[in-house]
Amino acid sequence: MLTFSDLPALTGGNLLQADSTGVAIHQLLLDSRRVGQPGGALFFAIRGAQHNGHRYLADLYRRGVRLFVIDRVEEVLGGIESYPEASFLLVADSLAALQTVAAQHRRQFRIPVVGITGSNGKTIVKEWLAQLLSPDELICKSPRSYNSQVGVPLSVWELNSTHTLGIFEAGISERGEMARLARVIQPTLGVFTNLGTAHDAGFTSPQEKVAEKMQLFTQVDTLFYCRDQEAVHLAARELLPEHRTFTWSRFHPHDAHVAVNIAEASADRTVVHIAIAKPLPQEHTFTLPFADEPSVENALHCLAVLLWRQVPAAEIQRRLDRLVPVAMRLEMKQALNDCYVLDDTYNNDLAGLALALDALTRQPRRGRRTLILSDVLESGLPAPELYARVAAQLAVHKVERLIGVGPEISQHQALFNGVERAFFATTEDFLANFHPDQFQHEILLVKGARRFGFERIVAAFQQKIHGTVLEVNLDALVHNLNYYRVRLAPDTKLMVMVKAFAYGSGSYEVANLLQFHRVDYLAVAYADEGVELRQHGISLPIMVMNPSPDSFQKMQQYHLEPEIYSFERLREYLRAAHDHPLPAIHLKLDTGMRRLGFAEEDVAELGVVLQENASRLRVASMLTHLAGADEAQHNDFSRQQLAAFQRMAPLLETALGYTVLKHALNSAGILRFPEAHFDMVRLGIGLYGVEATGENQGALRPVSSLRTTISQIKKLPAGETVGYGRRGQAVDHERRIATIAIGYADGYDRRFSNGVGIVAVRGQRAPIVGNICMDMCMIDVTAISETQAGDFVTIFGEQVPLTELAQRIGTIPYELLTSVSERVKRVFFAE
Repeated sequence: MLTFSDLPALTGGNLLQADSTGVAIHQLLLDSRRVGQPGGALFFAIRGAQHNGHRYLADLYRRGVRLFVIDRVEEVLGGIESYPEASFLLVADSLAALQTVAAQHRRQFRIPVVGITGSNGKTIVKEWLAQLLSPDELICKSPRSYNSQVGVPLSVWELNSTHTLGIFEAGISERGEMARLARVIQPTLGVFTNLGTAHDAGFTSPQEKVAEKMQLFTQVDTLFYCRDQEAVHLAARELLPEHRTFTWSRFHPHDAHVAVNIAEASADRTVVHIAIAKPLPQEHTFTLPFADEPSVENALHCLAVLLWRQVPAAEIQRRLDRLVPVAMRLEMKQALNDCYVLDDTYNNDLAGLALALDALTRQPRRGRRTLILSDVLESGLPAPELYARVAAQLAVHKVERLIGVGPEISQHQALFNGVERAFFATTEDFLANFHPDQFQHEILLVKGARRFGFERIVAAFQQKIHGTVLEVNLDALVHNLNYYRVRLAPDTKLMVMVKAFAYGSGSYEVANLLQFHRVDYLAVAYADEGVELRQHGISLPIMVMNPSPDSFQKMQQYHLEPEIYSFERLREYLRAAHDHPLPAIHLKLDTGMRRLGFAEEDVAELGVVLQENASRLRVASMLTHLAGADEAQHNDFSRQQLAAFQRMAPLLETALGYTVLKHALNSAGILRFPEAHFDMVRLGIGLYGVEATGENQGALRPVSSLRTTISQIKKLPAGETVGYGRRGQAVDHERRIATIAIGYADGYDRRFSNGVGIVAVRGQRAPIVGNICMDMCMIDVTAISETQAGDFVTIFGEQVPLTELAQRIGTIPYELLTSVSERVKRVFFAE
């Protein structure tokens, strides 16, 4: 672990003020909004074209951050003397210092690391490799598309002693950048995806660009790439001897390690025949669960890695079958008027356009093909030549309509004579003139540079799609995480509960975010939940709260740690250990919950069993659970439980001969019993925006919002009833009744029937009328005059708090959150 005192020698910087130089560095911080636990957070004041980190020093200092790296003393507001408890390191370049610190962190781990670069597909290949290799490895990978000069160091900093493999992507836009990223990643294996026209403007030629990208692989043991990429192949041969490469090819089968033949392609899958020449001739057939050309290419890169690792063919197919699409590009989304949108909003180089048009061509749906395209940026080509090439691509792929957005493409509209066409100077102009009835029964490829914000166009095409969605605000989740985290002592670890589908929010997505924010442990209810997280690349330690004997071998395979709460379960675990070494265990002590756990009278016998099996059994932690941590009336009982825990745990540690982590507090306990944080706490419902005591609810942000839409509105004459059993009460005046697309099969509790439940429409509340049905229910919108079919309806969220809804039916927010059916689509967003 690096300390602040290590940095001057490491970076060549000068200490201007040193109040806490021996502090261990736990977090590298670039964004003042992302402060987690301020103790051990090291802020780098990085300057860019649109920002300057020096401006945020005062705010960070007020929030408890004390370690700063700066490269401009004169830009420290008020001077460094205004920060008496802070330590400042002055360096020549804060960004270079960040990279140096991350590189030193990387050198502490002697594990294989895969570096990935290329013009397209880096993030998808990274995510898929992580999925495919997760049964064998504990993987640290770049979050999202963190592949830049700042994203790579932040990604590599996530490496820790539990990992057995790293997978990091690297992206560049100009000369000199890749060598810096290579020093940070220090890859032992490499994947070069492809070479396209993205960022051509930063280089004098494609050869210069490929040579720059190849700087990532100068020290790798093996480089994987497609032999059919001629420029990549020539550069690889110049850089590395053949025995340090592993290639696949569709068009040069005799000049590659793996020959690939597309045997069959359908609407949703591709069958490939594989022939391996050496070291031993082999032939296999695999089915890829994708049909579009970009996905097939990305999957073949991953397949090459699995073949090189000599994973058995049957196991490879099993893993391919479980491959989950990465929601980043070329997403197919249902749209209005029987249209579908092929969403590729943040990628618009020429090579990417050709791949996306190929995917558009392969869609089996009938209807015309429309391309909505922004200015193509950073191609390196003169505009007339660039858009002449685009026009040629449209002809090859039989695109029938083009909608161009941007001043440059509009200036060259005469080049697109062969298609129906319309042009707009800006995205705002397009949206102002958007008429849904102009789009009927067609497939639309939406492709634009990030600056054009084409996600607004995709949203416009989806506005009237009916459906029920649980929106999960990841920024709110991070806010709540940090709210609890800053209340812990610097050495107190944090276990986060992601059981029950992360309280309904989506286990993998939440776990992935928690892994990025460096929590210490995750907890799930059952082994299968932990296996799924591992298969999605989650490498954090995971405690399983309800392990069954038949899951012990699977837990060993996936590095899951069981909670052991009885002598029976302990004996079963020890029997399983005769055949295979098993992960560490967590001992559950019952101090008054009277649910699960070893009682105080069991401690002596338990200590004997632990001593007798010390050579083959490792205990990671001891825990207990408070029965009434959220209510002041039970304070005395809670303290009795804590006292019992503090009597029991040391006796068991004596029997073990070593100390273990001890934890007793849930979300409510973290706030109400700070003296009992011990070595670790367990954060549950608080992370998801519900403060169990109710006293600090205003400090948390709601994470989940359940929304649906109005399917139809009817006028109900006076005296008539609504729904099954005619339970909708008759009244003496006409009413407007809206049917909404949610029911008890979606997790909307039937106890909300007949006016008990309320929803929000257009900012106003509307009561439930009649019984909740399986797939729908009815609301009274008489008082909301402008309501119409297609309007969004909030079931719970900021306008309809979970806590209020829970009170209406005599339950707790936990039940409402965890009841949302998995058939309800989860949409994750950051503000």
